[in-house]
Amino acid sequence: MPTRIHEFDWPDRAVVGTIGLPGARTFYLQVRAGAQVVSVALEKQQAALLADKIDEILDQLITVEGNPFSVPTSTPIELVDNDQLDAVLEQFRTGAMSLGWDPTTAQVVIEAHPITIVDADDNDEWLVEDSANEPEMLLVRIPVGTARAFAMRTREIVGAGRPTCPLCGFPMDADGHICPPPEI
Repeated sequence: MPTRIHEFDWPDRAVVGTIGLPGARTFYLQVRAGAQVVSVALEKQQAALLADKIDEILDQLITVEGNPFSVPTSTPIELVDNDQLDAVLEQFRTGAMSLGWDPTTAQVVIEAHPITIVDADDNDEWLVEDSANEPEMLLVRIPVGTARAFAMRTREIVGAGRPTCPLCGFPMDADGHICPPPEI
């Protein structure tokens, strides 16, 4: 069965956002081009790592001698996006992700693949967790300025969660917190 690719080259918008309250938030990578909107769920740690790795790629590009790419060192103010997510219809829950650089278009490339499970009866058969068992993926190409803004927003979204306890370092819930006992 062919893979259904949700492909976005130069999208109008590419952001990470959340739905829900801190401690019970669902993270989404959402991409929009015209009327087409695709939202894929991902883990908080995936979002944080994606932002870090995007900045790492961009920072490395800046150091390349004779670099023909105009990579911003900070987020261009005109690219800051603090708007809420568009209406979310989850396409799939992200499992594996990959990140790359396309020098021919000077774009950061993000790929998101659904979580896969192994069929218990046959270890060679992989099933994709979606309603039709149709393999799919999200492929997004964003320019360097947009990538820098994407990383900044993602770090802000990840950091806007529950506050951490100054004693134990674990997240505190709004209804209270009890520090775990110290390990012996």
